[in-house]
Amino acid sequence: MELDDINTITVLGAGNMGHGIAEVAALAGYEVHLRDINEEFVENGYDQIEWSLDKLAEKEQITEADAEDALGRVETYVDLAESAADADVVIEAVPEKMDIKKDVYTELEAAAPDRAVFATNTSSLSVTELAEVTERPERFCGMHFFNPPVRMQLVEVISGADTSAETMDLITDLAESMDKTPVRVMKDSPGFVANRILVPLMNEAAWIVESGDATIAEVDSTTKYEMGLPMGSFELADQVGIDVGYHVLEYMHEVLGDAYEPCPLLERKVEAENLGKKTGEGFYDYENGEGAQIPTDEVRDDIARRLTAVMANEVAGLLGNEVATVSDVDRALMLGGGFPDGPAKMADDAGLETLVETLDDLHEETGEERYEAVDYLRELAESGENFHGSADDGDDSDPYDFENVAVEVREGVGHLELDRPHRLNTISDDLIADLSAAVDALAADEAVRAILLTGAGDRAFSAGADIQSAAGSAGDPHLGTELSRRGQRAFGKLEDCDKPVVAAIDGYCLGGGMELTMCADLRVASKRSEFGQPEHDLGLLPGWGGSVRLQRIVGTGRAKEIIFTADRYDPETMADYGFVNEVYENDEFDEKAFEYAKRFAQGPPIAQKYTKRAMHNGWEDTDAGLEVEAQSFGLLFATDDLMEGMTAFMGDRDPEFEGE
Repeated sequence: MELDDINTITVLGAGNMGHGIAEVAALAGYEVHLRDINEEFVENGYDQIEWSLDKLAEKEQITEADAEDALGRVETYVDLAESAADADVVIEAVPEKMDIKKDVYTELEAAAPDRAVFATNTSSLSVTELAEVTERPERFCGMHFFNPPVRMQLVEVISGADTSAETMDLITDLAESMDKTPVRVMKDSPGFVANRILVPLMNEAAWIVESGDATIAEVDSTTKYEMGLPMGSFELADQVGIDVGYHVLEYMHEVLGDAYEPCPLLERKVEAENLGKKTGEGFYDYENGEGAQIPTDEVRDDIARRLTAVMANEVAGLLGNEVATVSDVDRALMLGGGFPDGPAKMADDAGLETLVETLDDLHEETGEERYEAVDYLRELAESGENFHGSADDGDDSDPYDFENVAVEVREGVGHLELDRPHRLNTISDDLIADLSAAVDALAADEAVRAILLTGAGDRAFSAGADIQSAAGSAGDPHLGTELSRRGQRAFGKLEDCDKPVVAAIDGYCLGGGMELTMCADLRVASKRSEFGQPEHDLGLLPGWGGSVRLQRIVGTGRAKEIIFTADRYDPETMADYGFVNEVYENDEFDEKAFEYAKRFAQGPPIAQKYTKRAMHNGWEDTDAGLEVEAQSFGLLFATDDLMEGMTAFMGDRDPEFEGE
């Protein structure tokens, strides 16, 4: 079966995951049969889809017509045989109990067409064991969506022992057709990739507190503000449900051994039914207390090192057993867990030798199996290598090798892309450093005649500062001042660059992201873009040049309006204000933006350089600007470009400027 052969998708289970998967499939254009065991459950799932589609339309993420069409593609069923009769693919999302799932597949096998592919949305159970109750193990795989499916980008596509390559290819293509990012899990391993990292990390956080080595506040402060994870470990457990992680641990303990023994602290919470937000109390009190109030100033390096060491051990286990590639492991945790960097990258940065020493010390101190370094991790550490290759294999000859920005030079345009789509391209210290170095490299590259600045993905150019990264500076005015200055210096390099700079804005352009675009010479935007300076809502002011540069572009009155109100603005309004030069349709934006930048790459580089200098000098001092203009005008009289321009004009042809 090919992707084009898939028309009807049956989703079994209309709960949170099931109705979310059904909505995603319907939005992708598939006919969806949503089934649950009684009318109340399935109608509630349908109502949730309708509510979600209305919200997407209200937020203008889809049109009202798209919402109506998607809902019209969803049919509800209680009878399993009827729901599966015409199915090309069946995605099962029933409760995470092996016996329940096996019963469903036994009934499904008799009802579904022979051609149908079965995909289980299990987060941890054995795909191979589930497939054994069917007569089509080669057409059976895992398709693990993350909650909520409509918003979360990651889908793990998991191979059972007998899953065919064709089935893996088909479900991978299906995930991509749903606008998701698939990660292939090539072996059926408990926890797969994301949960194999996240759940032991939660368990280790609990063991740290259980042993009296640290407090919950210290662990969560460290994970959130030192390691940069989106939530503290205990905060995340409360959000997901302590019982969910606990039951995954129980299964991993049963299959993988004592290294995955659940911490008694987790067990006590489950027994007391204090499961987190859904019950009103977990590690934090959400009914009578203030919930997760995590301090920014209780970070501890030893906690970060210990958690990173445990995480590195899990990464090594996955890689050593060829469950997934290192790039897929990193991608899974960035998309599914909101990690700022992948766990393999975080471990490499910490140093594998240091992390092995940490594990060895903990193993010697406690005798616990979970601290025994796996062979692959120890081999890498002893050889001086890391997960991404040799620790010393950086190619100094490549000036465009960065972690947080991607650079491509094509047809005279240096395309610089903010490359943190999993975090809406928010601006961290590491991104600022990479941006600064990338601009330096582009400025020095003679093949680059113009710079195009974009953000990866179509959701955001940049949603602003990485608040978690910045939170570590809260309460310290000196750190805050230095954070502002670092961004000002890096962003200012674009403004100071002699080459024309075009910012192409697609999606959110907020806060620090909008301040970054102010350093470009010109700005173009897609129709789905959204602008704003929300700093006043945080009790701040724009700190990366916005309070100075915005008024130069739109005038003092408009600048104060944008900053003081902290409102959101559409691209047409920002074009009226003079901030945006061109607004393009969403589906042609990338092509139009590149052609716009390419136009300036074909201009006279020397004249462009001196024009920028004259204009910038004239911002604050008209006389200074006029003097620079006069001197530059004279210098240009001695260039070959001037002669080329004049000759081309008289010959009625386009000039070919060489910058000489």
